[in-house]
Parts: sequence; C-alpha cells; structure tokens
Amino acid sequence: MARKKVEFHGKTYRDVLGFTARHWRRQPGRISFIFASIMVATLAAVLTPYYAGQLVNAVASGAADDPALLDAAIMAFMSLLGLGVVHVVLRFVAFRQTIALTLRMMGEIVNETFFKVQRFSTDWHANTFAGSTVRKVTRGMWALDLLNDTILVALFPSLIMLIGTTVLLAVFWPVMGLVVGLGSLIFIVVTIALTVGYVSPAATLSNAWDTKLGGALADAISCNAVVKGFGAEAREETRLDLVVAKWRKRTLRTWNRFNLNGFAQDVGILLLRAVILGTGIMLWQQGVANAGDIAFVLTAFFVLQGYLQDVGMHFRNLQRSINDMEELVALDGEPFGVADRPNATPIRVGDGAIAFKSVTFQYGGHNTPLYKDFSVDIQSGERVGLVGHSGSGKTTFVKLIQRLHDINSGAIEIDGQDIAKHTQSSLRGQIAIVQQDPILFHRSLAENIAYGRPGATREQIEAAAEQANAHGFIAKMPKGYETLVGERGVKLSGGERQRVAIARAFLADAPILILDEATSSLDSESEATIQEAIERLMKGRTTLVIAHRLSTVRALDRILVFDKGEIVEEGDHMSLIRREKGIYRRLFEKQALELTKGLVA
Repeated sequence: MARKKVEFHGKTYRDVLGFTARHWRRQPGRISFIFASIMVATLAAVLTPYYAGQLVNAVASGAADDPALLDAAIMAFMSLLGLGVVHVVLRFVAFRQTIALTLRMMGEIVNETFFKVQRFSTDWHANTFAGSTVRKVTRGMWALDLLNDTILVALFPSLIMLIGTTVLLAVFWPVMGLVVGLGSLIFIVVTIALTVGYVSPAATLSNAWDTKLGGALADAISCNAVVKGFGAEAREETRLDLVVAKWRKRTLRTWNRFNLNGFAQDVGILLLRAVILGTGIMLWQQGVANAGDIAFVLTAFFVLQGYLQDVGMHFRNLQRSINDMEELVALDGEPFGVADRPNATPIRVGDGAIAFKSVTFQYGGHNTPLYKDFSVDIQSGERVGLVGHSGSGKTTFVKLIQRLHDINSGAIEIDGQDIAKHTQSSLRGQIAIVQQDPILFHRSLAENIAYGRPGATREQIEAAAEQANAHGFIAKMPKGYETLVGERGVKLSGGERQRVAIARAFLADAPILILDEATSSLDSESEATIQEAIERLMKGRTTLVIAHRLSTVRALDRILVFDKGEIVEEGDHMSLIRREKGIYRRLFEKQALELTKGLVA
C-alpha cells in the first residue's frame, strides 16, 4: 500500500511540474534570462567567502603600512564589494522578471481553466460543486506564485551554491570538498524523502477536505432561501461542523508533519556543521590551512548553511504548492465530455427543420440505451409538444438537439446538417431556450436581456421587453433597466424572471425555440401574460414545448408522446384525445380530474 502512495505522489510531481514547464515554454526569453541572472548572482555569492579569506590573510599577515599587504586587502575588499553589487542587482532584476512571468502565467491559467470548465459537459457540472471548482482554481492559481518563487529564486540558486561551494573548496582541500558535497547531498536526499513520502500524503488529504469545505459552504449559502424556509440554520451549522472537524483533523496532522520534518532538517544541519568545522580544525592542525583559510571555510559554511536551512523550507514550500496545484492540474487534464471535432465549422440554420435519424443514445453508467434506432422529423416552423412521464425521454430529446450529450450512433440533423460536424457554440447560438426556472446573472436587467444578442442597442432591448410583456414592471423599478437582479435573479418574482427570459429569447431571434414548461409554476394572472408573450415568440419559429401541464400544448401543431425512449403516440390534441386507452388521453383525463377536485374543494 505504501509503495502505491509513493508512485501516486511521484506522478503528482510529474504532472504539476510538467504543467508548469509547459507554461514556462510560452515565455522562453524571460525564463532563460531569469535562470542566467540567478546563476551569475549565486556564483557571485559562491566566490564571496574566498575573497573574505583573502582579506583576513592580508590583515593578519603584517602591518597596515606594508604596501603589498595593503594592496591585497584593498583588492579583496573591492572584489567583495563588486561581488555584492552583482549579487544584489541581478537578484533584483531576476525577481522583477519572475513577477512578470508569474502574473502572466496566473492569468493564462485562470482563463484557460475557465475556458475548459465552461465547456465541460452538463453531466460534469451536475456532479460538481461550483464552490469546490472555484476553490480548486483560486488555490491552484496562488500556489503557482509560490511554486515559481520556490524553483526559480530559491531551489535553483541553492543548487548552484551547493555545487559551486563544493567545487571551490575541493580545489584547495579535496577532503573538505568531499565532506561538504557528500554531507549536503545526504541532507537533501533525506529532506526530499521526508517531504514526498511523509508530508505529501497528509497534505493531499487535507487539501481534499479543504475543497469539500469550500463546496459545503457554497452549497449552503447558495441555497439559503431553502434553509430559511425550513428554519434549518442550526441543522446546516451542524452539518458544516462535521466537515470542519474532519478538515481540522486532517490539517492538524499535515501541519504536525511539516513541523516534524523541519525539526529533522535542523538536526541534519547541526550534524553537518559539526563535521565541517571538525574537518577545518583538522586541516589547520595539519598545517595546510592558515587563519585566512579557516575564515574562508567558516564563511563558506555559514553561507552554505543558510542555503541548506532554506532548502528544507523550500522543499516544504514546493510540496505545499504542488499539493495545492494538483487538483487544478487534474481539472486541466479532464476531457471535455462533449468536444468539437477537429475540423468543425459553424452551422448555419435557416428554416430550422430537425431530424433524428436512427439515433441510439445511452447515458453513461446505464445498462440499456434510452433511445434505440430512434427516428423522427420536425418540419420548419412546426410547433411540437413533448409529453410523457418523468424519465420518458422528452428532456433528453431537447438536450440532444443542443448537443449537450453525444449520441452513440445515428445522426441528428438541422436543415440537413449533422450537428456533430459543427461547433457547439454556433449550434446553441441559434437555439433560444426559455426554462421552467430561468437562471439570471447577478447583473442588470438590460444585460440579462441582451445576453441573447451581445451588443444589442437599448432600443432593441426595450423592444424585446415590450414583446415579452416585461417593459411595464421594469419601468417601475427604481433604476429601470439598470436594476441588478441578484444572484440567479432572486430579487424578481417567478413571473418577472420568466418575462426577462422570454425577452432574452425575443432578442436572440433564433430560428429554433425550446420552451421547458415555461408557465407551470406561475399564478393564473402571470401565466396568461406570459402565455400571450409566448404565442408571439413562437410565430415563425420551429418550436419544441416540453409540457407537464397538457393545457399548454392544446393549440400546438403536433404532440409527441414519449414512453421509455420511444414515441408511442403523435398527432394534434384532438386526434390524441380520441384514442381509447391512449397515454395522452389518460394523462389529460387525470389532470382534468385533479383540476376538478381542486375547484370543488
């Protein structure tokens, strides 16, 4: 079991670092400049202990009035000063370029992830908390900042310092170079092993619970109206407390492991210090090192010690940033579910004739297809009602027309064009939808209506609102068309939201219209107003009406009755109502009986 975990986290490292490298390659000049600047700046720091030793030798070798010693001291001093300037200036420049690199990468990652999330299938969105997705993106975006800093301006210079110091000391004393190089290598290997094998699994699990915590918060807050409606505030607090308790437990374990890892690294530094200092004393005792040499070794050690101490912190930061980015990288690697074909072209819909040709469709995870060799034709401008029990296939029918799912076989054509061969955005841009519970953006009324046609003028927006019988209530609002509607349109009543959605459909002026029982949840007065607007909206368009209340389809040209993925009856209202033992007649009589009982009561 442990071996599998190590392999998993190794894959996580490869995935995250590979993802980061791909973005680095988009800015090759900048990343090369950063590495070069950091390398030269660090090499300047590597040489600093050597000239510090030269300065000590010059000072300790004789009187200050000795011209040769004075020249040697001044030369060492100027070298130290020059190396310091090079180190400071180049690190400053490298940091500025790293900031520019990181900000551009963060912007690209957010845009590209949003691009993918917007295009994931409806199944993906139905099974994913919006709050969790937002948390994955924002946490991963900010983790990239830490990752770039850790690799470019922390670990890379530490590596240069280690190699440079080892080589420099080995030139003068091979044994000292061996001690420094081997000791530092052991320290780094132990640090990596602890970080990857001990800290990483706990960090991954705590991040998973951090994501769940974000999802739980978003779920409860976005459904606050339901919580209030049932007086369930305390219940939701108890539910959240269970998630918080689990998150706290997992995070505590992770932080304790980080702390223990840091302690082990401090012990390692202490042992390495003792070995290096002991070797220096031995060289002095053997007469192969003088006072300046000892100063050189001590200065090199203290500089190297600072880097090695930071290596532990840098690896912890690297681990933390990789753990924080792994969900974002996994999100980036997910397939779209429904993707445009490589050579997909925009579809051009004119008349709006729809044809299902021997379509077979099966939902993922289901054992049997919903549709099997399913065919039906809908003529241009025809108004068609879709009727049937829940799960009969009528909602799936309109989803397939929008290509929210890919079919298993057959073809769906609009005006003779296979929709699978064309871009999804062009297809859906020519289909207007009015849903049973319209979703509005937390933007102005004008922006929500204009969503059907970006760039529409105020005159066009108001004309669409007039046709949808929405202008009257909008004009009475304090800010009129600039009124913000609240999240998902909560500031408006159900009837007002419906009229805004209908206005949006009017403005879209699409040749195909889908109505998902747009009046089922409204009072009689609102229903009459909206039904009048819908009648205007349907004129000249191929219209599909998903109907639960059969009174809404009586005036349509044709009604398709679905049952278990098949069209078992079709015709207009009068022809279907005459069928003895027909499904439509049975449904209609049941609804009529329920209405009669309601009126009597």
